[in-house]
Amino acid sequence: MVYEPGTLKVVAFKHGRKWATDTVTTTGPPTKLTLQADRNGIRADGKDLSFVTLTVADRDGLMVPWAMNRVQFNVLGPGEILATGNGDATSHASFQSPAVDAFNGLCLAIIHAKPGESGKIILQAQSEGLAGATLVLHSLNRHSESP
Repeated sequence: MVYEPGTLKVVAFKHGRKWATDTVTTTGPPTKLTLQADRNGIRADGKDLSFVTLTVADRDGLMVPWAMNRVQFNVLGPGEILATGNGDATSHASFQSPAVDAFNGLCLAIIHAKPGESGKIILQAQSEGLAGATLVLHSLNRHSESP
């Protein structure tokens, strides 16, 4: 059998009925970064966190599973990068570095707000040769506001 790019669809049956399906599509080369936060609003207490997943994607927005691009994070506004990571158990990179290598097309930035400072936290991500990504988080100072 010769490899050909395309789409593979799997259908699982349970007791004779369709139970689950999944589809995997061949990706193109990496062209851009995307950012997705688990939550966009965090309390300005220095303890509340937003976990932001960075994906190295192709032109169609599909995660490129073999991508290992170096990513540089930057924060503007009343927030800070608490840690970065990539899930590679063999990596010895510091969790406190704002630069991290993607592992299998993914990496993570953990953001917290500076205590007592509310406003827009802007997270930027760049990687050489790829379109960068920007994400806006909101730091909420008052107890009446909820993230």
